[in-house]
Amino acid sequence: MAISEVIAALTLPGVEQSARYARVFARDVLGEGHPSLDDVQTCVNEAFVNGVEHTASGRGGRVTVLFSVDGEHVVAEVTDDGASGERPVMRDDPLAEDGRGLRIIDALALAWGVRTDGQRTTVWMRFAGPPPLRSV
Repeated sequence: MAISEVIAALTLPGVEQSARYARVFARDVLGEGHPSLDDVQTCVNEAFVNGVEHTASGRGGRVTVLFSVDGEHVVAEVTDDGASGERPVMRDDPLAEDGRGLRIIDALALAWGVRTDGQRTTVWMRFAGPPPLRSV
């Protein structure tokens, strides 16, 4: 198994307006021509907004967006401040009023999952590469 290499991270205030900066950050990290850019931006936005709406991040906290390379894949992670006892789960009903963000992530990412660290929750998402070009 390849070892992931962190290539960029950004921590933003837990307010909905910060989602725009997370999308711009994704574009800056991956580059305009990256084949997965639209999917990455959409998924990062969904995970970011979910973190703001449903966790302590949206009540004065923060959300961190991290990108890493794992072999030929790009991995995006969105970490929020957590909600008391609740973790992100995809709803069984595709027509439910809430829970659509994870359905979007499920449709666009090659793989995704949830990881916890104390109260903090990370939604990780894997996308087709190539790894971003590194500037010298």
